[in-house]
Amino acid sequence: MITYAEALRLLLSEAKPIEETETIPLMYSTGRVLAEDIASPIDVPGWDNSQMDGYALRVEDIASASQDAPVRLPVAERIAAGKIGGPLLSGTCARIFTGAPLPPGADTVVPQEDVSREGDVVAFSQTPQIGAWVRRQGSDVAAGSVILHVGDRLTPGAIGMAASIGRAYVTVFRKLRVGVFFSGDELVQPGEPLPPGGIYNSNRFMVRSILQLLGCEVTDLGSVPDSLEATKRAFEHAAETSDVILTTGGMSVGEEDHIKPAVEALGRIDLWRVKLKPGKPLAFGEVKGVPFVGLPGNPVSGFVVLLMMARPFLLRRMGLKEVDLTPMKIRADFDWLKAGDREEFVRVRRNAEGGLDIYHTQNSQVLSSCAWADGLVDIPSGAVIHRADVVHYYPFAQFFA
Repeated sequence: MITYAEALRLLLSEAKPIEETETIPLMYSTGRVLAEDIASPIDVPGWDNSQMDGYALRVEDIASASQDAPVRLPVAERIAAGKIGGPLLSGTCARIFTGAPLPPGADTVVPQEDVSREGDVVAFSQTPQIGAWVRRQGSDVAAGSVILHVGDRLTPGAIGMAASIGRAYVTVFRKLRVGVFFSGDELVQPGEPLPPGGIYNSNRFMVRSILQLLGCEVTDLGSVPDSLEATKRAFEHAAETSDVILTTGGMSVGEEDHIKPAVEALGRIDLWRVKLKPGKPLAFGEVKGVPFVGLPGNPVSGFVVLLMMARPFLLRRMGLKEVDLTPMKIRADFDWLKAGDREEFVRVRRNAEGGLDIYHTQNSQVLSSCAWADGLVDIPSGAVIHRADVVHYYPFAQFFA
């Protein structure tokens, strides 16, 4: 077996981004991966403008202002957002609103709460610095600058940036097509009667949900019987329509486990088993030229391996530039005193005191631990954790950002 870090490096070294792209409306691009650099054709903002509701003026006109001797200026014009004011005459000020262009001749804005007004005359009792409360032209984005890059995820913030420079369409990588199937004669679809010895196929729903949150296009081949021929047929079908094949179950070497022989008959296996808990039975290889990832059948093992190993591989194939996660350093409010011989990801949840509680059982078949938890803690091989130690915590929300 190889370590988790070694296995992840192997997967990422084989994760070649797809090449096909499509141009879509910016309005419907949430979560997609950019296939182009986006440069701004304009300055943002396009002109000097006011950050506040207040009064635009020349600082030199109120240079002598003080609490004891306020300087009074007449209001020469009113400038709302979207309006263009006329040149500001010396010795006057302009009523201005947030976002409105600064009139020619003005160099500063004084917020309305810092002045007193009587009719059309405003009293200023202090002298501001030149440029106060003014957003300069191009201070957010300069014309010609690249604001987004190939491989960036189109988050709400990125989409807002693209809209702010006038982009209506963006070129993105097409969605990654992931073919999935689930091995096991015991698997039953939720909603159907549960026969003796049967279990509901929770993996199918969990895996599909994660893949959809990642932005993949899922082709679901359903449950596959425990036979070599049925498994080979499922692989052949998936290879015809998918960029990646992902399976759960059938990963051991018993008489009813057919994933390994089916893959070896149709392609190759580059990785089989990792020093990871939960998740030792992880497979990686190729079927008819299509990359293959085999997840463990135990629900928690499949959940952890999909997030910590398959996820970065899939994102890199989708064209995403940054796929690494940076763990948070959080206080453990639990003890973990039995050092293991494998790196382990345990299910935890933040508590009201800012620390981390651990689920009462870490058995790889207890899916309730994943529903209860809000993240994972990485416990290195051979390590123990004492209460109040600082640990590396991966919040689930980070996996889908």
